[in-house]
This record gives sequence, C-alpha cells and structure tokens, in this order.
Amino acid sequence: MAVWLPVLKASLPYIAQIVSTAVPAFTSRSDASKADPVVSRQIEELQSAATKNAESIHVLAERLQQTIEGIDSAAASLQKQVALFKVLLLVASSTAVFALAVALWALQSSP
Repeated sequence: MAVWLPVLKASLPYIAQIVSTAVPAFTSRSDASKADPVVSRQIEELQSAATKNAESIHVLAERLQQTIEGIDSAAASLQKQVALFKVLLLVASSTAVFALAVALWALQSSP
C-alpha cells in the first residue's frame, strides 16, 4: 500500500482537473438551452439538409453505377473488335507473305 501512496498523491491534482472538466458533459442542461427555438430550428434545417444530401448521394450512386455498366459493356464490345482485328491482321499478313512469295517466284522463273 505504501508504494501506491506517492503515485496517488502525484496524480490526484490531474484526476481532479479531469473530473472537473468531464462533469459538465454528464450533467443535464438547463431548461433555457432546451427550449431555445433558434437551436431547434437550426437542428431541423440541418436534418433536412442531411436528408437532401443523402438523397443526392443515392441518385449520384445510381448514375455512377449506370456509367460503370456502360463502360463495362463498351469494353466488352471493344474486346470483340480487337479479336476481330487480330484475325483480319493475320489474314492480311498471310496474304501479303503469299503474294510476296508468288512475286519472288515469278521473278525467278521469268527469262
């Protein structure tokens, strides 16, 4: 017990300061602040603004989802086109190589 006594004496002023600061937060407020019509009107305005903001965010989220779905469908379409262009490139390259081979053969066999 003797070990705790100096610690308790050193911390007692700080504990008193903390308690004196925290007690007003846990006590009830006066009737004057509860009945203030300006504060209640401001609270109502803030609540309505928060509700409108929530609705706007919901609308924006829906539009963002539609935009993302549109981008996904466009990306799928582009992937199909890229695959088609790869096939066309392969066919065109093969035709060009065959034409070059025929031209070289024709040059070799002509007198």
